[in-house]
Amino acid sequence: MTIDPKIAPAVAGEEGVGRRDFLRAVAGFAGVTLAPGVMLYSYGAAARPLDEAVSGKVRWGMLVDVSRCQSDCDACVSACFKENGLSAVERPTTDAQWIRKVDIRDPQTGVTRSLPVMCQHCAEPPCVDVCPTGASFKRADGIVLVDKHICIGCRYCMMACPYKARSFVHETHTDQVEAAPRGKGTVEGCTMCVTRVDAGNVPACVEACATTGNGAIIFGDLNDPASEIAQRIRTYATSQIRSDLGVDPGVHYQNL
Repeated sequence: MTIDPKIAPAVAGEEGVGRRDFLRAVAGFAGVTLAPGVMLYSYGAAARPLDEAVSGKVRWGMLVDVSRCQSDCDACVSACFKENGLSAVERPTTDAQWIRKVDIRDPQTGVTRSLPVMCQHCAEPPCVDVCPTGASFKRADGIVLVDKHICIGCRYCMMACPYKARSFVHETHTDQVEAAPRGKGTVEGCTMCVTRVDAGNVPACVEACATTGNGAIIFGDLNDPASEIAQRIRTYATSQIRSDLGVDPGVHYQNL
């Protein structure tokens, strides 16, 4: 595949980390019809109480059907910016890369694909491996986060991430939202809308894709063989970006 030079390091890994010895080894769903033929799975019945620890039995993940992702659709990006208080001024820049759309082209067939790229919530996250303070960490359910209280802004995680999914907060922000605090001098990235997930809902990008987009993204428990996402991955050929690195991303792509 020939990849847009602007995103080549993220997808092709030209500036990504090489193979490394990673030091860290670390109910029921209710279908809600959002649009004709589009089902959104609500996890309201499985909302986690605030005093209950997350479980390693669950691994949250996403599956993006690239054949349904249109280059002129940015519903997922818009929803992410709104949900997390990212300003319109940041939108056209590379400062806030919680989620972004990229285009790739196969030089042999001329076929082009558009897809969203965000934190891949790796099972073996390089960002966690290199963080000197433990600010970058992975929850038991697979969601990778940054603890802003102990992040010192060294940006090692930004250099280690093969997906360019972390960004640095250069300015003081006043348009804060409670679910996603942003501190000047710290690093940030996609949280998989962790507060929504803990409340039993799906990430904002998934909801927006289903309601105003093309229904390209599904969310669910990768460890549950009965979940839609696990069945799709088991039934259809899917891929992970830079699977050769052995980090086992939690975001899978179909028809890429």
